[in-house]
This record gives sequence, structure tokens and C-alpha cells, in this order.
Amino acid sequence: MEFRIADTFTDSLARLTAQEQKAAKTTAFDLQLDPTSNGLSFHKLDRAKDSSFWSVRVNADIRIIVHRTAASILLVYVDHHDDAYKWAERRKIERHPTTGAMQLVEVRERVEEVEIFKPKDTPVAPAPAAPSATRLFDNLRKFELMAFGVPEEWVSDVRSATEDTLFDIIEHLPQEAQEALLKLAVGEKPQPPEPAPALADPFAHPDAQRRFRVLTNAEELKQALDYPWDKWAVFLHPAQAELVERSFSGPARVSGSAGTGKTIVALHRAVYLARINSDATVLLTTFSKALANSLRLKLTSLAGNEPQISRRVVVKAISAVGYDLHAERFGQPQIASPSLIRSLITKAASEVEGHRFSPQFLVGEWDDVVDAWQLRSSEAYRDVSRLGRKTRIGGKQREALWAIFERVRAGLAERGVVTWSDVFGRLTDSLTPTALRPYDFAVIDEAQDLGVAEARFFAALAGERSDGLFFAGDLGQRIFQQPFSWKALGLDVRGRSYTLRINYRTSHQIRLHADRLLPATVSDVDGNTEGRRGTVSMFDGPPPLVMECRDAEHECGAVASWIKDRLNQGCSPGEIGVFVRSGLELKRARAAVKAAGARAVELSEKVEMEDGAVAISTMHFAKGLEFRSVAVMACDDDVIPQSERIEAVADDADLEEVYNTERHLLYVACTRARDHLLVTGVAPVSEFVDDFLKGR
Repeated sequence: MEFRIADTFTDSLARLTAQEQKAAKTTAFDLQLDPTSNGLSFHKLDRAKDSSFWSVRVNADIRIIVHRTAASILLVYVDHHDDAYKWAERRKIERHPTTGAMQLVEVRERVEEVEIFKPKDTPVAPAPAAPSATRLFDNLRKFELMAFGVPEEWVSDVRSATEDTLFDIIEHLPQEAQEALLKLAVGEKPQPPEPAPALADPFAHPDAQRRFRVLTNAEELKQALDYPWDKWAVFLHPAQAELVERSFSGPARVSGSAGTGKTIVALHRAVYLARINSDATVLLTTFSKALANSLRLKLTSLAGNEPQISRRVVVKAISAVGYDLHAERFGQPQIASPSLIRSLITKAASEVEGHRFSPQFLVGEWDDVVDAWQLRSSEAYRDVSRLGRKTRIGGKQREALWAIFERVRAGLAERGVVTWSDVFGRLTDSLTPTALRPYDFAVIDEAQDLGVAEARFFAALAGERSDGLFFAGDLGQRIFQQPFSWKALGLDVRGRSYTLRINYRTSHQIRLHADRLLPATVSDVDGNTEGRRGTVSMFDGPPPLVMECRDAEHECGAVASWIKDRLNQGCSPGEIGVFVRSGLELKRARAAVKAAGARAVELSEKVEMEDGAVAISTMHFAKGLEFRSVAVMACDDDVIPQSERIEAVADDADLEEVYNTERHLLYVACTRARDHLLVTGVAPVSEFVDDFLKGR
């Protein structure tokens, strides 16, 4: 007998108390062990529209709803007695007549209109006609809507949907129908899937596998119940699954705006590679330790019941990859601090005459050109393209500059310290064609923030393996690195770059406003373009709130009141995040959380979120996180874009890059929110806030 679990079951299980969950899990294990056991109390739901719905008694009040046939048991819902029965009475499980996918369908409630007859001598004035809203799908016929997975009984409602009623209607529909209708509503023309053969297993359909999962043993069930996973971590969208399992002829990259599931695709890709290559070691890496820890937890929930797989997926931050490999091959590296490098540059500049370069320019030139590209000679510096550096310099100027940077390199060598680019450069040089690779495959998340040296290292790591590298990232979230040519380093993803369009994490309203901070399309140096047009969010929500405050005290009170409202409406402290531009503004975040009567935890590389505390951090540490509610504070005119960065620009032409990355930072912070977003600042507020409201 097949034993299945629906995503609706895990969702409902997570809403129970800890004690209720424990009891429900025990009953679920008993069901899987022996569904015919006399100890199980089955009760047929006579009022349910689906004759295969039964309830199973957990205790005096909790009931599990199962779909029971002679060949299978499917766990579909769990709740208190009356609520569980009401839920089941409004649902049925059936094979869609057009697509062939098994669906959990909400039964359409029908309200019969009763005509009230009035005496003929009582005139009734006709009601004024209300202006009719445009129907979004009135031009589509029944069979066309059903081809997208719309259940037959919901076709009339869908055809009557307007912009105001769309989200009210689609929340009753299966996910594949929701996605198709949202794309149609924004002008896209999605292709309906090929109908499954008449005799095909409806549970094997890709759309069905997004909501129903077969569990083959007790260990799989334990994983499913112990980890209240984000359902997107397990129920992959068919388009995502196709990318996960595709065989590529070279490096591949998946992109998409915040919340479209890039990280989940990367996670599944790593597991898939380990599964089909039984002797391979797969590296799953990202730019920070905090995000690596998050990936490690997701890996446990996804592949924890397959130890032979999870052991061969190594999860590390990119810096940890470099440090550990360098320590293993050459000894532990001593990393030079940014302050030491700045002091060496200042000292060297004072010793070289005949130049007029500012300290800010010299530090940028070192970081973005000399150190990034691992230049070791005046000839190499003379010939480098300096892509991303707007200030033009001639041959004589380069000679003077190299005299400075040569002294800096000598100073680092004298102290026995190296930069991170040195670490990855030395590792790259060691990866000769015949050298043994430490990893067979590498999956890199948040790839938009790769530096030159790291990108070159991964190109060398792949060697001759055509599908050895898989990148996931969003150019609109690039906040750390200057742009450079991946193609020049051997990472040509042209023709193997794919964009995800379905946003699962952020409400329609929040995504719409956040996207106004960025251009409609963003291109990299190699001409690969990532567009936000056509991206749709899967759910509706309240519009973001924006407040221009009189002073910091007014802002503190406003944010505190907002946090209190979120807590009073059922949001736990751990589901709230407060972000600011830099460490200088963190005290404003602390004060607001304290005024709300909550406890704050400041996130960093070493400190992670806590369930009982509101998370506060700079926008940089917001990357990769998500919260039900987010407040972005201190969006003052001199805070974002950060005045220090603007003042440090050595050439007016470089201002564009500063403004771009500052916009990206605000975009990252705002798109951490799922349901509620508050943006505040002290007057005058940042010009970006006006863009957020009205667009550029």
C-alpha cells in the first residue's frame, strides 16, 4: 500500500501546539506501520463530497483527515475535531480531466438566489448601474482555462475575475492554475502543459508531485514531520525541477528576483548531483557563514534520511572553502586586515612622488584591479582592462601607480600576511589539469557577489567537467563586488542562463514596490540580461507602509507601535526583522525594539536568529533571510545612499556604481518581507524612498 503525505498536512500540523503535534505524529507513524491495525479509529466522513475521506482519531479532540483507498493512504489535514471535519467537507481529491494531474480541489460553494415577489402596486426604482470592472480572462474559453489546471467548477469564477477580485479567487485554486492566471494577468503568454496520457498515474504528474509526496519508510516520514520545512524546499515547481535535473554542456546560471526560489534550486541541484554520481563530492557554497548554516539546515530537511547522499554534499562559506584548502595544501593563511592594507597604501603613496591620486582612489584601485586580478608585474598592470573603474589613466600614471602597489605587496610579504584574493589565486594556480580536484561539482548560491579571484578559482576547479559548475544569483542584489567579465575567466554561461519568474516569498504589493528600485532589466558585462518583467507573486497582502518622521524619537515610537501591532496579530518575535544601512544606525533599531517591549538579537557572521527575539542587522546581513514582517529604518537622505561612500568617490563617473549598489541594498532589505513591510526615515528621507513609492 502506498503511503503519501500532502503539503496541506504539514502546513496544518505546524499550526498545532507542540503537544498536539507530538500526538499527531505518533498516530501518523502508526498509520504508516499498519493502516489496518485495530488500534486505529477510522471514521468515514458521510458529509464530505469525497467518499474516500476518512478521519483518524488522535486524541479526544485532534483528528487526522486521510484519503483512503484500497491501494493507498494519503495524509491530507490535521486539526481540532470540528475544524478538521469542516475542512474535509469542502475538499475533494480528483484527477483533472484535462491535465491529468491529481489535485486537491476546494468545492465551490453555491448560493441560490431566491426571487422575492413584490406587489404590483409597489414601484421599485432601479438601482444605479455600477461601473463594470474589466474581466481579466473573459476572452478565454472553458477548455483553455482548464488546460492550465483550473478545476471545471471554478471556470465561471475565473472568467469573472477582475484586478480587484483576482487574488480572492485564485487562493481557492491549485498552484499550477494560480501561476498561469497570474502570468496571464500581467500580459505573459504561458504555454499550457502537455496533457498526461489517459492511463498515466495522476500522482506521477509533475504538478501533483509539488503537493503530494510518496514516503517509502519510517525514516522519510520522520524527516517530513520533524522538519516543518518550507514547502518549496520539497515540492519543486516543474520548471525548477527541470533545471535541477538538466545535463548542461558548460557552466549554468539560474537567476530571478528575490523570492523566486534560486536557493532552493541550488540546494536540490547539489543533492541531485550527489545522487546520480555515487562517488562524487559536491560543494554547496555561498558568500557568508550565516547563509551556509542556513543551507546546511535545509540540506538536513531535504536529504537527512539519505546519509549516503548528505555526507557527500559539503556545505561551506566561500571564505571557509579557501581557508581550509589553503591550510591543507600550503598552511594556514594569515589574512591581512583592511586597516593594514589601507595603512600600507597610504605609506607607499607618500614615498612615491609625482602623482595626485587620493587615498580613496588608491584603495579602490587595489581592491578592484590589482588585488582582484592578482597582478604581480608592471606589465600585467599596464595591460589590464580595469573594467568597472571609470577613471581613465595613461601609461605614465600607471607607472606611478605600480610603484605604489609594488611597495604594498612587499609590505604584505614582509609581514607574512595575504589577502583573500591571494588565497584563491594560489589555489587556482595549484589546480593544474592533472591535479586532483577537492570537489567534483560546485553549486554556488548568491553568485552575483563572487569576486574575480573566487570566480577564477571555480573555473579552474571545474577543469574539463562540462557540468561541474552551477550558479544561482540575482544581479539586482549585487552589493559587494565590482562587475567583471565571467566569460574572460572561462565562465561563459551564455545560452545556459535561466530566469525564474514565480515569487513564492514576497507578496504582490511588496514585490511591486521593491522592483521600482531597480531597472526593468539588469545586464552583466558579458551581455547576459536578467529582467523583472513577467515575475508574479503567488499571494496578495497589505501595501507597504512608508513614514517620513520628524526626528529619531518620532521614528522610534512609530516602529515600536508597528512591532507591537505585528506581535498582537500573532507574529512571533522571531518572524520580525529590523534592518538599517550600517552599524551607525543600529542603535535606532535597538531603541525601537526595546520600546516595543521585545528582545532584540543583532545578527552577524557568528550570531543567528532566535525564535524569541526580533532580529536586527545591517542590510548586508539581511541577504538570504526572510521574515513575515520587516521594518527598514533610518532611510534618511544622508544615510542611504551612504554619504561617506559618495564623499569617497574619486571620480564623478564612479557615482553611478555607488548609487547602483546602494539601491541594491535597499532592495535586498525590503524583499526580506513576506507579508508586512514598513519603511521609515527622518525628514528629509532618501530619494530612494520616493522611487520605492512611485517608481523612477
